[in-house]
Amino acid sequence: MGNSPAAPPRRSAESNITAVEDLLRQIIKHGGFNLTFAVKKVAATPDAGEGPAYTVDFSGTDQDLLLEKNAALLDALESVVFKAVRLDEDLFGKITFDCRGWRQLRIDELKLMAQVAAERVIESGDPFPLNPMGARDRRIIHLALKDQPKVRTQSEGFGPERRVVIVSAVK
Repeated sequence: MGNSPAAPPRRSAESNITAVEDLLRQIIKHGGFNLTFAVKKVAATPDAGEGPAYTVDFSGTDQDLLLEKNAALLDALESVVFKAVRLDEDLFGKITFDCRGWRQLRIDELKLMAQVAAERVIESGDPFPLNPMGARDRRIIHLALKDQPKVRTQSEGFGPERRVVIVSAVK
């Protein structure tokens, strides 16, 4: 047996919520943001898999800052907090940051985009590459088309250039 330290025990989403809340309070206070947040336990979502999921819902006069440029600050805040509290990557879908229903609007937009692109692929037979997007958005596209027998999806590229390509499944 080696002398390497044992891996720390894996924590559940529930056990991470307090750390997430504490860090957010500090970021909001020291960042001078006019924001508040509420943590809500919600039913499982396709992104979260089995079990409970939590939404950290922001409000306040600085909401617009969070949602500018396709919610870039909201996504960045979520990423920084998850890394800082050392949230296991498999729990990323179980805790979500949201503001004014942005996440559901984005999911609906991505599903519609996937359907329109799939129809083009079915009509033309040509592959349809979508713009580069993050892992969460790519997953939504893949799930939106998983039961469509005439097309299949694949991710291509690396890092910030990773994208979904929709291709014909008909030979």
